[in-house]
Amino acid sequence: MEWLSTHRGLEFEDWDALQRWSTVEIEDFWESIWDYFGVVTHTPYEAVLEARVMPGAKWFVGASINYAEHSLGVDADLDAVAVKARSQTRGETNLTFGELRDEVRRVRAGLVTLGVQRGDRVAGYLPNIPETLIAFLATVSLGAIWAACAPEFGAASVVDRFEQIDPKVLFVVGGYTYGTKSVDRAEEVARIRAGLPGVESVVSVEYGVHTVEDAIAWNDLGRDEDLGAAGSLPAVEPVPFDHPLVVLFSSGTTGKPKPIVHGHGGILLETLKNHALQFDLGPGDTFSWFSTTAWMMWNSLVGGLLVRSSIVMMDGNPVYPDVRYQWRIAAETGATVMGMSPGIVMQSRREGLEPTAEFDLSAVRQFGAAGSPLPVEGYRWIYEQFGSDVLLNVGSGGTDVCTGIVQASPLTPVYLGEMSGPSLGFAAAAFDENGHAVVGELGELVITEPVPSMPVKFWGDDDGSRYRDAYFAKYPGVWCHGDWVRFAADGAVVISGRSDATLNRGGVRLGTAEFYRVVEELDDIADSLVVHLEDDQGGMGQLILFVVTGEGVVLDDELKKTISTSLRTSLSPRHIPDEIREISVVPYNRTGKKLEIPVKRILLGADPAAFAAPGSLARPDSLDAFVGVR
Repeated sequence: MEWLSTHRGLEFEDWDALQRWSTVEIEDFWESIWDYFGVVTHTPYEAVLEARVMPGAKWFVGASINYAEHSLGVDADLDAVAVKARSQTRGETNLTFGELRDEVRRVRAGLVTLGVQRGDRVAGYLPNIPETLIAFLATVSLGAIWAACAPEFGAASVVDRFEQIDPKVLFVVGGYTYGTKSVDRAEEVARIRAGLPGVESVVSVEYGVHTVEDAIAWNDLGRDEDLGAAGSLPAVEPVPFDHPLVVLFSSGTTGKPKPIVHGHGGILLETLKNHALQFDLGPGDTFSWFSTTAWMMWNSLVGGLLVRSSIVMMDGNPVYPDVRYQWRIAAETGATVMGMSPGIVMQSRREGLEPTAEFDLSAVRQFGAAGSPLPVEGYRWIYEQFGSDVLLNVGSGGTDVCTGIVQASPLTPVYLGEMSGPSLGFAAAAFDENGHAVVGELGELVITEPVPSMPVKFWGDDDGSRYRDAYFAKYPGVWCHGDWVRFAADGAVVISGRSDATLNRGGVRLGTAEFYRVVEELDDIADSLVVHLEDDQGGMGQLILFVVTGEGVVLDDELKKTISTSLRTSLSPRHIPDEIREISVVPYNRTGKKLEIPVKRILLGADPAAFAAPGSLARPDSLDAFVGVR
C-alpha cells in the first residue's frame, strides 16, 4: 500500500479498501501489479484490458513476455538455494538459482535438438522432483506448452489426458518409491507410448532402480550443445500475454478430464500477486507444500521462484513413516510458509501430534490449508500449536483459475471455521438462482469481473462452446465456479462443497462440508460421505450417510442415534439421514476431494467407469462398494 501511495497517489485505510479497489478499478490494479513487480516485456502493451467481457477478456494486448525468465532469479541470487528436494526414492538434493539456470539452458538446448518449437506440446509423466521443474521451464522458455501427470496415474488415465494435446516429446520415469514400496512403471510407460502415436521422442529421467528402455537419457540431453556461460539466463521466446503456458487437467471424476489452458501472462501476474501479497513470500523465504505434479498446487509451489523464494519439492508417501513426515521436512528445510491438506491436519490432531514441540518450526510465519474444507476443530488445533503470531491461511480456488479465489492475507483477520475474504483482484460473490447477490445465505460462488488467470481456452474447443458451458451457462457474462458458498456481512467466507452436491431437503439447502464438520468430529467416526437422492415426485428424497468408523468401532444402533442427534442439534431435523451405512473407505480423487457426485450417480444406476476412471481415484477400488446399492 505504501508503493501505491508513493507511485500512484492512492491511499487505502485497510486491506478491505484495497481489495474493493482491486475489483472495481481492475485495469489500474493489474497495471500496478505489472509495474510493482517489474514484469520483463520484450514489446510494450497497448492496453491493459481490451474490454470488460467474460469470456474473451484480452489482457495486456501487444505485450511480449515469457514466464520462464521470471523464475530464475536475478544475478545476485546465483548462489542462493532455489530448490530443496526431498524424496523417498533417492537422497536429498539442493539446487541454487545458478545451477537451475544451467540445467534449464541444457535441457532447453536438448529440446531444440529434438525439434521442439513454439506451440508444440511437451508432456511429463513425472513426480515432484527438480527434473520436472527444469523440463517445465525449458519447455515454456521455447514458447512450447507443458502438461504433466504424476506417475501414480495408470496408463489409461494418462492417455485420456495427453492424447487431447498430442505431445511431441514425453518425459518419463521408470518408477519410484512410495514409502517402503518400490513401484515399477515401465509397463505403464510402454502403454502410454503406445497410446500416444504423435510422440516423437521419449526422455527417461533416472530415478530409482527402475529404467525405461529405448529412450533418451536425461543426462545426455543437450550435453553436446554450446550452453553459454555458467549461471547465465537461458534465451527465451517472447510470446503474447495469452500464449499457452500449461495445460492443466480437471480431475476426470465427473467426465473426461477437461484440458484447461493457462497463459504465460495470466499465471505470471496472478502468482506474483498471490505469493507476495497473500502468502507474504519473497527473497530468503522457503515455501513448502506437498503436491503431486497432477494438482494445480504444483504450479503454485514452483511459482515461489517468481518471488525469488526457495521451494521444497517432496515426493513419496505424504504420511510415511507416519503423519510427522511433512512437519519434519518443513522443520529441516526452514520453511517460512508451509501448506498442508486439511486431511493431514486433522489426522495429526487425531493422533495427538504436537508438531511445534517435536520439531523446530519457529521460522513458520504462515500456514496454509487447501484442497478441501478445514473443520473448526482444525482451526483451533493449528492455533494451539503455533499461537497467534502465525497466520492460518485457509483458501479455496481451483485448477480453473490456478490460485485461491478466497483466502487470508497478513492484513486480514482469521475467523474460526471461515475464510477471511476474497483474494485481491477477485470480485467474488454468492448468487441466488436468479442471479442476485446474497449475503448471509448460501449461493453459487461467482466472479463478476475478469481476472488474468482465467483460462485462455480449453484445448481443442475451437468454437469455445465447452468453455462457455463450463463457466458461463448459468449466469451469462458472469463466471460460475461451481462451489456453494456463504459470504458474511463482515466479509468472511464459508465454502460448503460443490453446488451440484448440495443437499436439498424440503427446500432447506445445505452444503456437504457443514455436514462433514458435524459427523467427523465424533470420536467414533473416521470419515464420511453423504449424498441426497431426489424424489421425482417432489418429496423429501433419500438422504444416505456413509461412514468409516474408527478402529474397533462397530456401527450399531447406539452410534447411529448419536450421529442423528448431533446432526439434528447442529444443523436441522431435516438433515437426519434416512439411512446410515458403514463402508471401509471413502472415495477421493487424487487431489483429496470426496466424490459425492460419482457416488450419487452410481447409486442411481450409472456405470462407475462412465463417471470416474480408476486412474482418477486415490484408491481405484473405492467406488466398488456403491455398485448395486440403493
